[in-house]
Amino acid sequence: MANQKSSVGIRGMEIKTLPKHDQSHISYREINEDILRFMTQTGPGYYIVLGALFLLTILLYALPWAYQIYTGQGVTGLNVPVFWGVYLVNFVFWVGVAHAGTLISAMLYITETPWRRAIARGAETMTLFALVIVTFFVFIHMGRPWNFYWSFPYPNTRQLWTSFQSPLMFDVFAIGTYFTSSVIFLYFGMIPDLASLRQSSTGWRKSLYRVMSLGWRGTDRQWHMHGKACMFFSSFIMPLVVSVHSIVSWDFALSVVPGYSKTVFAPYFVTGALLSGFAGVLLMLTVIRWFFPIMKKYVTAYHFDRIGIIILVLSLTWSYCTLMEVVTGLYANTSQELEHLKFKLLTPPYSYLFVLMIFSNTLVPLSLMIRKIRSCEIGMFFICIFVLIGMWLERYLIVPNSLSRKFLPWMWHDYFPSWVEVSITVGAVCFFIFMFMAFIKIFPVVSLFEVKEDAGIPMKKGH
Repeated sequence: MANQKSSVGIRGMEIKTLPKHDQSHISYREINEDILRFMTQTGPGYYIVLGALFLLTILLYALPWAYQIYTGQGVTGLNVPVFWGVYLVNFVFWVGVAHAGTLISAMLYITETPWRRAIARGAETMTLFALVIVTFFVFIHMGRPWNFYWSFPYPNTRQLWTSFQSPLMFDVFAIGTYFTSSVIFLYFGMIPDLASLRQSSTGWRKSLYRVMSLGWRGTDRQWHMHGKACMFFSSFIMPLVVSVHSIVSWDFALSVVPGYSKTVFAPYFVTGALLSGFAGVLLMLTVIRWFFPIMKKYVTAYHFDRIGIIILVLSLTWSYCTLMEVVTGLYANTSQELEHLKFKLLTPPYSYLFVLMIFSNTLVPLSLMIRKIRSCEIGMFFICIFVLIGMWLERYLIVPNSLSRKFLPWMWHDYFPSWVEVSITVGAVCFFIFMFMAFIKIFPVVSLFEVKEDAGIPMKKGH
């Protein structure tokens, strides 16, 4: 092809890429062989990194959590009146990261956007493991996780029932529904791919794929039902993109705490969730392309360009919502709101964190207006890092800071996370990367049958 470009990967292997999402030059057999080779041919470097991540997960995540359970919540920085700290910040942040996978898989599937095909599976996988981290942070924040049964409604002699009007109960149903539907959507979409890999794999992989493919034979009826089911799941999951993070925002907005009771929080949180989610997806794609050059066939510069435009639009929308949050606090003109804004915007070190947040989420993404930056791997990598840092700071400046300056000045108390909270936060990132790396070597991170749609029908090309 005249417009075809090429790049050289590891071991001198030539990797052909196209300026757009079209992969019509790739055969069906080549797609199967590439993905199976990606999953099975693993060098020692992969196992070294995987082992290091597992060790860091134990040292930074599991052991500090065990120490916290044994000693008590006193090892954290939580104290009167700040009872919500970094753990809730991480909870909200990881829920946001989980949103992009659903959006790419569901909304772009409904709109039949073709460039989503090569990246949808990876985004869905990221959603699944981000929700696993979310679930763990709920138990970490509880302090005594074995008492979780108190959140379930059950009859008892004291006639105490869970309040279904509580936003915390909204979270239980929303996150539970989101997690269940994401697992079903991910697995159901993989069934045709597992059947394809079943034919070319051996050993335990062949047995695993045979069981999980559920007897898929690729008949017309099966494909018809699969398409209708995917459309149904996409239509069902789409409202969850808005409702889940709106419900998380209502945990704060339905209170009377200065800095929490903002009506703009629902669209503010949803926009921030999508911004951090797309940044996470693009960061994940960049790292995969670096360490596995064969993926450059399927994840091209065109995907970076499209996602970069979405990140730019979300950044501008988020910036507007941030301005509205500050303006509504000034418009309220109450001593509590003004004190909160003064503490957040003018008091070090929180003023420095606010400036860093605006720089990361507003100023840095403005560079995405330049197409060359959107198509540059290194540039997009650092932009996504800044966006993720800025979105975490946004949650931090809302959750504990608002509680630090409540109504009674004699109860004011600055919050600083302890080493246990910092260690568990870093360990959660290692745990997430560990789960993702283990998954992509067992299950296909690229949707085979959807990429084959880009390749076209072989008979039309004279094969």
